Amino acid sequence: MPNHVHVLLKSIQPLSEVMRWLKTATASRANALLGRAGPFWQREYYDRWMRSEKELLATIAYVEANPVRKGLAACAEEWRWSSAYEAPVVRG
Repeated sequence: MPNHVHVLLKSIQPLSEVMRWLKTATASRANALLGRAGPFWQREYYDRWMRSEKELLATIAYVEANPVRKGLAACAEEWRWSSAYEAPVVRG
């Protein structure tokens, strides 16, 4: 999505540390590519626990369908920045 990102991860590090690292690294790179400086990300983030494999799979499907719902791609596999693009699976 052009204005936000969804990340599903499993980490042994505290989430706050992972997010701080992720935001710092990606903001530095994005600002360099865009020729700009200053904040890139909002300070906060939204986290959600996946309590079951069913919930995880539903969340992956939701995230992968997001660009299609927004009219950015005809199908999830066409969205270059999606896990569906990198590793499409057959959905029944």
